[in-house]
Amino acid sequence: MSTAPNPIDLQKHLSGVDYPASKQDLVQAARDHNASNEIVQALEAMPDREYDGPNAVSEAVTKR
Repeated sequence: MSTAPNPIDLQKHLSGVDYPASKQDLVQAARDHNASNEIVQALEAMPDREYDGPNAVSEAVTKR
């Protein structure tokens, strides 16, 4: 099992996201900000639901 991405890097690649945001919106935002494969894969592994803010995203990424 790989480690979770750095939370600061994660949020840097999600800057400008309007919350609540779906998992797909977050994955697309990360790709648009040229996020690493590690970050994109971590977001893709999250449950498919809406996230109400950066803290919810960080929690979902670290719980995988």
